[in-house]
Amino acid sequence: MKILKSLPARLLLAIILGILAGLVLPVQAMVVVVTLKYIMGQLITFCVPLIILGFIAPSITRLGNNATRMLIVAVILAYTSSILAAFMSCAAGFGIIPHLNIVSDPESLRELPEVAFQLDIPQIMPVMSALVLSTLLGLAAVWTKARTITQVLEEFQVIVLEIVKKVIIPVLPFFIGVTFCSLSWEGMITKQLPVFLVVILIVLAGHYIWLAVLYSSASLYSRRSGLEVLSHYGPAYLTAVGTMSSAATLAVALECAHKSKNLRRDLVDFGIPLFANIHLCGSVLTEVFFVMTVSKVLYGQIPSPGHMILFCLLLGIFAIGAPGVPGGTVMASLGLITGILGFNADGTALMLAVFALQDSFGTACNVTGDGALTLMLTGYAERHGIKEEASAGTAV
Repeated sequence: MKILKSLPARLLLAIILGILAGLVLPVQAMVVVVTLKYIMGQLITFCVPLIILGFIAPSITRLGNNATRMLIVAVILAYTSSILAAFMSCAAGFGIIPHLNIVSDPESLRELPEVAFQLDIPQIMPVMSALVLSTLLGLAAVWTKARTITQVLEEFQVIVLEIVKKVIIPVLPFFIGVTFCSLSWEGMITKQLPVFLVVILIVLAGHYIWLAVLYSSASLYSRRSGLEVLSHYGPAYLTAVGTMSSAATLAVALECAHKSKNLRRDLVDFGIPLFANIHLCGSVLTEVFFVMTVSKVLYGQIPSPGHMILFCLLLGIFAIGAPGVPGGTVMASLGLITGILGFNADGTALMLAVFALQDSFGTACNVTGDGALTLMLTGYAERHGIKEEASAGTAV
């Protein structure tokens, strides 16, 4: 069936089957489930430093090799939008999540059986070491104009992306299925499922609020109508919902932006492809609210404000290296989730599942928000007397 080729469909099926199986499986069968979950969790955890190195460092070298004044402005706009969306989501989380009907009572849960055997797959380096190494490596490659290492990093990114596509993504539905089976057998997920449905609706509302903020700000700064730009973005929004990929939506987004009379053509060709890779306001907003909810569900408390502030600041940076696959932002930031917030395998599995299920709307928010940032670039160019390039017309 074609529908089962879609990752969200496979994840949804895995969640449903996992929950149902957890309600009926005996203890003996749960030993197998727990063992499979442990092995697959070890594999995914092993790949986290590879994902960080493979996507963060090359992203930094690409930005550095093309550094111009407009690029710097564009990066600042994208990062500012992402972290402000994250802080808005964080504030909403502290205000809303404590009032949701989330009850964490470990004493009322059944205890899972022990794994049949342990197959440990240690990471090649700690998560925080990978984060620091990827940042320093990317920056140093730019500073020294190291062409060879830059090419190596580009090829390494291709290799890691293949690992993600051909190993992690195929394993993911099974890992999430056995995780939800375990949570259902314990009694946790059946009590909290309605909470996640409410949370997804809250996040969708957050997307539209942030888009309103972006386009209002762009209108005020550029002194041009943001609604005129937004009115052309319907096809791009729907394409992003269907494809869950900014890259797959890029051609449609360019076409929509070029229809606007308020956006300069050269800045559309420059800004839209760039923002498609570095502006992830919708995905960041979603992830922040979800990590707070998952933490409350599984661990009984929301992460401290200090941990959330650090998480938001770093998430805006490391989401730039997100691979172009559903749930890519969570993939790129697994190191932050485990290293800063202390999530275990159950927490990361829940995050991957609920994020991927709504990732299409987060991607649509990202793509649509790119129009607002391009309008800000247009306003900046006019205010600073930057002339339109006569040779514009090809995507950067």
